Amino acid sequence: MRRTTTVLLTGLLALAGVAGCSDGKSYEEITADCAAALKDQAAGDNSKPEACEGVKDDDYKVLRLSQGLKDAGAVDESGNPDLDGLLDDATATP
Repeated sequence: MRRTTTVLLTGLLALAGVAGCSDGKSYEEITADCAAALKDQAAGDNSKPEACEGVKDDDYKVLRLSQGLKDAGAVDESGNPDLDGLLDDATATP
């Protein structure tokens, strides 16, 4: 009985180890890859990059909007507003 319990417990631990060491990416890694793909995407290309396939629709919209604001110069790479750039545009004479 003791041997059977030991073998069973060893098998369960091995299965748990296999499940814990999967090669799948976390959702955070997938969204980071998507953000990088959007950054590298050519201007005017509105297609959804392959790296963004696992990203939820709402999160994808936020990533696309965020990259659009960065491309327009409204925010810096950290996501902080570029107030100097925005004010320069607002006070420039046409």
